[in-house]
Amino acid sequence: MKVIVGGLFVVGAVAILAIGGLFGMGATGNTKSEFLRLHIRANSNSADDQAVKYLIRNAIIDDLTPMFSLVTTREQAMHTLGDNIPRIKRISNEVLAREGFDYQARAALRSEYFPIRNYGNLTLPNGIYDALIIELGAGEGNNWWSVVYPPLCFLDNNIGGERGVIYRSRLQEIISRFF
Repeated sequence: MKVIVGGLFVVGAVAILAIGGLFGMGATGNTKSEFLRLHIRANSNSADDQAVKYLIRNAIIDDLTPMFSLVTTREQAMHTLGDNIPRIKRISNEVLAREGFDYQARAALRSEYFPIRNYGNLTLPNGIYDALIIELGAGEGNNWWSVVYPPLCFLDNNIGGERGVIYRSRLQEIISRFF
């Protein structure tokens, strides 16, 4: 089990800075328009295509982490991603080339339908969300998705064989000591 303390998500070598106040957040107080999602579609369901999808996920998250440590609004997140689409494609294609794949990645910001999804204590209803979409090759394989803003990636209990993640808000722990 992985524990997140002080707003820092840690999954192996992958880290994402989180914004305090996400602890215990439920879908009832949030709208779809508050979230910015990440969706990576594998080329196919072959073991190799699925494995490279996770390598790309890790590389993209590693790259975005420092940028998103300064992001405080959804609009900033959209601009940050929009400004970095060429960089995201380059990183994805570098991983594909390094791993010996002959297809390319595409990346775009667009609105897309997502089914209902649980991230720990947060449930996002099905519906249309703005998202960074990364398609690898034909984009016909199983996919992986998460939330880029607020940064909830890796709260899933089964991401690429990883064990579950628990989010602990350092801010909430400090406040709890006084009240």
